[in-house]
Amino acid sequence: MSQTATPPPSSTGSVKLDAVKDTTAAVADPTKLSGLALYSRFAFAGAVCCSVTHGGLTPVDVVKTRIQLDPVTYNRGLIGGFRQVIEKEGAGALLTGAGPTFAGYFLQGAFKFGGYEFFKQQAISMFGYETAANNRTAVYLASSACAEFFADIALCPLEATRIRLVSDPTFANGLVSGFSKIAKTEGIGAFYSGFGPILFKQVPYTMAKFVVYEKVAEAIYKRVDKSQASAGMQTTINLGSGLIAGFAAALVSQPADTMLSKINKTKGAPGEGTTSRLIKIAKELGFRGSYSGIGARLFMVGTLTAGQFAIYGDIKKAIGAVGGVEIAASK
Repeated sequence: MSQTATPPPSSTGSVKLDAVKDTTAAVADPTKLSGLALYSRFAFAGAVCCSVTHGGLTPVDVVKTRIQLDPVTYNRGLIGGFRQVIEKEGAGALLTGAGPTFAGYFLQGAFKFGGYEFFKQQAISMFGYETAANNRTAVYLASSACAEFFADIALCPLEATRIRLVSDPTFANGLVSGFSKIAKTEGIGAFYSGFGPILFKQVPYTMAKFVVYEKVAEAIYKRVDKSQASAGMQTTINLGSGLIAGFAAALVSQPADTMLSKINKTKGAPGEGTTSRLIKIAKELGFRGSYSGIGARLFMVGTLTAGQFAIYGDIKKAIGAVGGVEIAASK
């Protein structure tokens, strides 16, 4: 991402030569991390930033999910939805599903951010620095899509548990009991009944998230000398770029997010496949219905994405994860 590595201290006038120079400098500097030592730090920073932001916004997610699943009852918007949940079930209901949220997004964040950095580096190694830099949008898209695929394998069972807890407060008492109940009564396959929708939701979401973030940050750093920017300024840039990226990602992925909530609410009828259920849900929702809860989700995703990139950047600096390769155009 735009802050993952320090650009070469001076330019030779050739992107290719600059890349060689940067690689030589990395080899000469034994304190510069690489391999597992580097990518494990990327993964840790991603795990923390995603679990903290998603976990912290659990109350918003509860209301958003209720609006998606029962728009007739929860028809008063985000603030009204908070009041309805509290009036009916008490303030504690706003933390329903917090356990699966923290656990699920800790795993997902590790694969997403760590994987994004890893696959970006693989693209650079495969095609060469100059080709990757000249086609960086394609690199961002492909790297984020690959990373999200593996992240969703880890996330899906916990997301299924979270949605079941939120949609039916009487289903179980928490993560362990809810997870166990689904496994015993419906089988392991039930955890992945929403894998198609979660891919349909998360892959475009993550692609939009990283590409828009990278492009916004790149545009800012064309006007601001990154080497002279203070730590506070860089965090602010990460926040602003992340906020815009979050809005874009929310709009792109909202229909799939609604379908995911619907398909995980209850188990399918005997003999009913996932594809037929998705088609049925899509017909029932229509275009307007697929965007139920978009206000709450824009607020939620914009906030958490801004927070993620800010936290991610700060944690990377704190643990010395600065060995990634930069391909964004610099000032």
